[in-house]
Amino acid sequence: QVQLVESGGGLVQPGESLRLSCAASGVSSTSMGWYRQTPGKQHELVAGIINGLTNYADSVKGRFTISKDNAKNTVYLQMNSLKPEDTAVYYCNFGGPSSPYWGQGTQVTVSS
Repeated sequence: QVQLVESGGGLVQPGESLRLSCAASGVSSTSMGWYRQTPGKQHELVAGIINGLTNYADSVKGRFTISKDNAKNTVYLQMNSLKPEDTAVYYCNFGGPSSPYWGQGTQVTVSS
């Protein structure tokens, strides 16, 4: 059974940091990513790692870092200098956006 369990979301003030984790079981992939969604908008790719190469949305470059621990089959998203516009539900993905393997979502709220 495939499970992707996310953790680490929460409420923070602008400028603060959060670290999201996504622990996977029953699936592994060389393509992993973090997406986010706000009401009325489609999923947006925030950060991806494919065959060890990373890519980021322009809006988060220099602030967010995606990484993975192969031994733990876990992918992380370190988010620094958070802004109110980063507020969203964040989802991890294994296998690419067309795969069925998504986390349950974790809310990140950036507000003063």
